[in-house]
Amino acid sequence: MSVDTAHDSVSNPSSTPSLNELIDRSVSRRAMLKGSLSMAAIGLFAGSWLTGCSHSGDDAGPDAPAAERMLGFFAVTTSSADAVTVPTGYVAQAILPWGEPINSFAPAFADDASQGWQEQEQQIGDNHDGMTYFGFNTAGNAYGSRSDEGLLVMNHEYINAEYFYTPGTDPDDWLLPFTFAKVRKALAAHGVSVSHMKRASDGSWSHLKSSPYNRRITGYSPMTISGPAAGDALLQTAADPTGTSALGTLNNCANGFTPWGTYLTCEENFNGYFGWNGDRVPTAHERRYGLAVNGFGYRWHTVDPRFDLNANDNEPNRFGWCVEIDPFNPGSTPVKHTALGRFKHENAEVVVAANGKVVVYSGDDERNEYIYKFVSTGTFNSTNPLSPANRTLLESGTLYVAKFEAGATAGDNMGTGTWIPLVHDTNGLTAANGFADQADMLIKTRQAADRVGATMMDRPEWITANPKVPGQVYIALTNNNRRGTSTESSNAIDGTTTAGSARPPVDEANPRAVNNWGHIVRWQETGGDGTATTFTWDIFAIAGNPQAFPQPDAKGGSGNITTANMFNSPDGIGFDSFGRLWIQTDGNFSNVGNFAGQGNNQMLAADPATGEIRRFLVGPAGCEITGLTFTPDRKSVFVNVQHPGEVGNHPNQPPEYAGQGDNWLARNANAFSTWPGGAGSARPRSATVVVRRTNGGVIGDGDAPATTTTAAALSRTRGGPVAPEGDG
Repeated sequence: MSVDTAHDSVSNPSSTPSLNELIDRSVSRRAMLKGSLSMAAIGLFAGSWLTGCSHSGDDAGPDAPAAERMLGFFAVTTSSADAVTVPTGYVAQAILPWGEPINSFAPAFADDASQGWQEQEQQIGDNHDGMTYFGFNTAGNAYGSRSDEGLLVMNHEYINAEYFYTPGTDPDDWLLPFTFAKVRKALAAHGVSVSHMKRASDGSWSHLKSSPYNRRITGYSPMTISGPAAGDALLQTAADPTGTSALGTLNNCANGFTPWGTYLTCEENFNGYFGWNGDRVPTAHERRYGLAVNGFGYRWHTVDPRFDLNANDNEPNRFGWCVEIDPFNPGSTPVKHTALGRFKHENAEVVVAANGKVVVYSGDDERNEYIYKFVSTGTFNSTNPLSPANRTLLESGTLYVAKFEAGATAGDNMGTGTWIPLVHDTNGLTAANGFADQADMLIKTRQAADRVGATMMDRPEWITANPKVPGQVYIALTNNNRRGTSTESSNAIDGTTTAGSARPPVDEANPRAVNNWGHIVRWQETGGDGTATTFTWDIFAIAGNPQAFPQPDAKGGSGNITTANMFNSPDGIGFDSFGRLWIQTDGNFSNVGNFAGQGNNQMLAADPATGEIRRFLVGPAGCEITGLTFTPDRKSVFVNVQHPGEVGNHPNQPPEYAGQGDNWLARNANAFSTWPGGAGSARPRSATVVVRRTNGGVIGDGDAPATTTTAAALSRTRGGPVAPEGDG
């Protein structure tokens, strides 16, 4: 049984009650979270309505609907505009922008960004990322399957300092003077927001600010550390000599959710917040996780000793974990699960195997890193999903790392694979090789994967399991410009390679040198069993630019990439419960050269059986499209627009930016983007877009003409037909 991004079900081919039916029964018996909640609706964010573009005829007639189609919408074209584009027959509503009050007691957002951490910790965080919609049960007081009302739980990955702070007095550096209060405000904008949402009869959504479920979790909220590494010496600090209680969660990228109704937020580029003052020679362990003197330039270590390795060298070890949050218990303490390993977790895709074991897939998002899965020791109690025993399933289990092998035919981009267990005293994971015990090994997960010979991948991003095919799993590999370049090198077996620095050769699973566009790999667990230790694999799509590099040039992509659907840097991916694969991008939006004609970042939908890909949404200028979750009825899809207005190499950048950069932009914060507020807005703000059909239908369905893309069209890249669905 695989949990999908639609959140409406756990795949269940039998006639037994569904998971959500069991949840509703369980909650009714136990009467959890007794008491009534206020459901007073509040006004929507001004200027938030964005309508579809060209084509017509997507509305269904009054007769009984036809069978649902995999790709029934009219594709949208690329764009470099500062707007959201969705198909005809759809509307997009912007909700929950950075700074919106989290509840009815919180202060309103100040357009000049002058507020401090006290206000920010009561407001929606910045740079929205992964998220999950948790429907209420029938009684409206706990986890269930309602589509009209639920909790939207979302990550806040980082901040854009050029928009986040009011400029200081130094004409050459808008961040000066840089203070502890500025670090504290940034910490308050990281983490997670829990927002109580309600859908109106017209399909629009509102934030119920009076609800007690509304909650912020920040970079300084107390966290419990659980699992094998809890209490280890490498997790102990002066502030927490027990090594069991951390402060905050950082760089919350993608996410996951459990069938017992909790949210998993994943800590990704945590290393960028740390640095050091004075002299220091970083250890091999610190280099392997990318820790450097100035981090990513955030300056936190200059004013907050917590982020100065010379003052607190163990603090970075307390990040890089999956964190479990109970959104239905606002007073609960989040838990960092060390059994799932420490690395730059992208997301956490949860699958319940046929034997009841809980499987969690996760990629390490950096060039040349690895793909992991965790298999629980205990089994899921499906008859009582909200059982307290289920809450302990992520505390104990086996962590595996993937090794991809070539198949019998060279160049066909298909093959077999093995899951290698990361268990102390096996496969060279011994004290003699630098791993004192299982706890030490989990804190050094990257070095353990180096030691056992896992396959270096092209930046592992989101992983998603097909809810219609047991054991079929997809991963987005976003790009790797070091692949196949000189001088060839690999991650050293002794774990001493500086993060992201290797230059591995091409291989069957990562077949393109200088992979600027990325690709999507899928594998089939043996026997359709998520706990299997072997699998077969193939490549579902190789992104590219057939406009700039006509196929069969490898830079043009695989056979299912055309000038009508091309994209670069797949990042977020997820299935809806019907079996559509949704693809989101975080790539180069320059619209020139290698990326000519590709425009802003986008979201596409794909048919897993035929390989057809169709563009569904294009985001505003400078943004990343990320975060994906559906209501159980699939009539609303929530998508996050992260860092709108991040200028980079955008073709519409203001001319002044080229010479003065962010120092100029911070003082002219609406010069490049004003999304989502529109004209008159003081600055761009990350926000969620909820998309619905104007006829109230299912997202993705419709009557747009089918294309001729078939599985056979992919044979040029794969060297054969698409691998059959099911057991490989």
